[in-house]
Amino acid sequence: MLLHFPGTDPRLARCEGIRRRVFIEEQGVAEAEELDGRDPGCEHVLLVIDGRDVATARLRLVDDGRVAKVERVAVEAADRGAGHGATVMRGLHARAAALGARELRLGAQLTALGFYTRLGYTAFGPVFDDAGIDHRMMRRAVPGLAAPVAAADSLGTTAPHGTAAPGAPPAPPDPS
Repeated sequence: MLLHFPGTDPRLARCEGIRRRVFIEEQGVAEAEELDGRDPGCEHVLLVIDGRDVATARLRLVDDGRVAKVERVAVEAADRGAGHGATVMRGLHARAAALGARELRLGAQLTALGFYTRLGYTAFGPVFDDAGIDHRMMRRAVPGLAAPVAAADSLGTTAPHGTAAPGAPPAPPDPS
């Protein structure tokens, strides 16, 4: 079951538990970077299978709600490779559409480009270093809309933390 809720919902603690295990414990991200204080202003998804929390991600609206930034995508280690990351991403896509966003963006580690490309994302801009990891920005139209515009905007090329392929090290928080 895929749950959708705002960052003020008490179920956020369950998302943070997955993120703590994946990003802080497994990948060595500093707790202050992972728990960046932005969760209350984000929409969250939590995938629950057989009563277990297995994957999560958050969505943050920017540019007056036109762009939805995918962040903090995390799948429990024991549950990777079963399509749960894609399920969470499709849930975020639907939520972005419901919120009226026109475009989805994320910063992807180079090792995750294939995962996001299979979900309809296109890389743009140069490779950039974020926390010692090579990244590229990626975008796609919100499902049901035309392709994203190519014009530059206020997002620049800073990657949102936690948009790595499940199991890959995360990027640090996005300053926007």
